Amino acid sequence: MLESCTTSQERWGGVHQLIDRWLAERKQLVLEYTTLRDRPAPDQHPDRILESFCDILVDYTSAGHFEIYEQLIREAEDFNDEGALALIKQVYPRIETITRTAVAFNDRFGDAATLAEETELQSELRQLGGLLHERFELEDCLIEVLHTAHKDMLTT
Repeated sequence: MLESCTTSQERWGGVHQLIDRWLAERKQLVLEYTTLRDRPAPDQHPDRILESFCDILVDYTSAGHFEIYEQLIREAEDFNDEGALALIKQVYPRIETITRTAVAFNDRFGDAATLAEETELQSELRQLGGLLHERFELEDCLIEVLHTAHKDMLTT
């Protein structure tokens, strides 16, 4: 998952400062996910790592919905790109489903998080990790289609 994150940042990093920030946040999300998945030692303050992960998870998913996707949709509309708009209509419902799962994870483990429910946490974390990986691929697809189609027309 982290390798594809790095590749995406290299590939799309210069497209727009907003996307740069978002991809950097994605990388931090993946790093904290990996730390949690690998079960941090007690001296690493696992409760704080979980709380930080949940904060970044909410920030990242919110930025996607309220900043990045809106910008990509607006760009497709501005360029009258029917293919990109069709892709957005196809992909967006799945991204929304993954977002609901991420929000539910945060609701369960984000505030006053405790690792007392370690088995449940690890199970839900593994499920969330797979969904985040899928989401990253869908997001990269949206960026690629729009960037490739419009890169010569855009000014950064």
